[in-house]
Amino acid sequence: MNTKDYLSKSMKTDIEIAHENEMEKIKKVTKKLSIPKKYLIPYGRYMAKIDGHLMEELKEKEDGHLVLVTSTNPTPFGEGKTTMAIGIHDALCHLGYSSLAVLREPSLGPVFGLKGGATGGGYAQVMPMEQINLHFTGDMHALTSANNLLCAAIDNHIMQGNELRIDPTTIQVPRALDMNDRSLRHITIAQGKNNGVERKDQFVITVATELMAILCLSKDLKDLKQRISNIMIAFNTDGKPLYVRDLHCEGAMSVLLKDAMNPNVVQTLEHNPGLIHGGPFANIAHGCNSLIATKMGLKLADYVVTEAGFGADLGATKFLDIKCRIGNLAPSLIVLNTTIRSLKYNAGISKEEVEKPNIEALKKGIVNLDAHLDLLSNFTKSIVVCINHFIKDTEEEIAFVKNYVEKRGFDCKVSKAFEQGGKGSLELAKSVVEKCHKQTLKTLYKVEDKLEDKIETMVSTLLHSKVLYTDEAKKDIQEIKNLNLEHYPICIAKTPYSLTDQAKKLGYPKNEEVTVKHVKVETGAGFIIVYMGNIMTMPGLPKKPNLLSIDLDEQDQIVGLF
Repeated sequence: MNTKDYLSKSMKTDIEIAHENEMEKIKKVTKKLSIPKKYLIPYGRYMAKIDGHLMEELKEKEDGHLVLVTSTNPTPFGEGKTTMAIGIHDALCHLGYSSLAVLREPSLGPVFGLKGGATGGGYAQVMPMEQINLHFTGDMHALTSANNLLCAAIDNHIMQGNELRIDPTTIQVPRALDMNDRSLRHITIAQGKNNGVERKDQFVITVATELMAILCLSKDLKDLKQRISNIMIAFNTDGKPLYVRDLHCEGAMSVLLKDAMNPNVVQTLEHNPGLIHGGPFANIAHGCNSLIATKMGLKLADYVVTEAGFGADLGATKFLDIKCRIGNLAPSLIVLNTTIRSLKYNAGISKEEVEKPNIEALKKGIVNLDAHLDLLSNFTKSIVVCINHFIKDTEEEIAFVKNYVEKRGFDCKVSKAFEQGGKGSLELAKSVVEKCHKQTLKTLYKVEDKLEDKIETMVSTLLHSKVLYTDEAKKDIQEIKNLNLEHYPICIAKTPYSLTDQAKKLGYPKNEEVTVKHVKVETGAGFIIVYMGNIMTMPGLPKKPNLLSIDLDEQDQIVGLF
């Protein structure tokens, strides 16, 4: 493709590109997966859910290869993990392999806010992208309803006599909304007479709820109900923990989530099937699609291409340490995605200058790629580096990165999936097939280890930093120990932009100090969140949010979504 042709394509919006491609009926698309009709639940012509009971029929089938796509530290530009995952999947299908992309669901908040959707980009997208990015099949609404049902039940119990003697100041479950609304971060509820017990409360975005993490880590409906029953809701006036099971809410909440537990199947622009299911925050949770979708994918295809949120320091480590540990999974290969401009940005080059040729900046910023190769090598040596190609990348810059990576002993391929779809990732897909091999999961600690030891092992090994604890964090840790709840995997919550807890420390910082400010156990999800820095669980809208440009045209088609 010459520059003129590429520029004419790249100036089109994702939604314009999507509208150029006529979708196939979902029943035709799913024939590639050989799913019996009785397990397919259509949601219109182009989307469907797959009944989770299909797993019973597939349980004796051997699993395919699991390919994880992760990234160097994200920048304000986005590095294109979803685009790369879809591109690899389409390329594998071009090569004649049985492949399936298994991805996360977008959240309405970022779609109308700043980040945009999560359906890929250019000619590596999943469709119908408008529906997927908006209401989809209702999973987010179900999660929001189930979470707020629990909140209503807690406050109603307190008002109706408080038999459990719930201490209102210790309530652990915030209300939820799948929208960016900073005004709801800190609120007071039940003001006025006969409205309940007045207390301070907060809203988080739906993808930040423990319930979202639970849905994505549950093996089936029975496991979902058990995990919901284990959610710690508060402490009583004697300081003893109370759980959802004490309120007897788990049945009603599970009913609301019954259909949401079934994975969603859609198609790429090249009419290859993809599963999209679940989407927990990657900074305070594990940032991966659902375990049930991943396991279903491994039974339906020889290659499953999935991703984990943010860079490898947040997304991939949690995928490996939490999701794989709980689900007894191990990736056959990790694809580490990066961009020339992100590596220059990690050298301290401004946003306005990163697209200009600058080999010296690239030489300085490539240490961030080093950092993530070192980090991932603690878990596996099966790593392929992918350069997500942009039109302003120079041949000299690409050659430098490829030579650098190959000298380190890793394969490095360039992908042009954005402008060419699957055909732009053929060489990368061939490398994926060549490098894939089954392996067992490597972990850095045992869940039985002391909580401080687990934290310090992860921080020193992966982030090359020393751990400091605030007094609040020390108090939290002691409380978790007193409750005998320290034997869970840990989930580090910090900025995604740096390996440290300070967003502006780019590149490959070493011998730093990171501060643990707060530690919280999520007994339903089954992990302990270690907060480093201020983590935003209810984002706000920017001065010029995406919602200002979204509308319908004369044919009632959505415009301006991306």
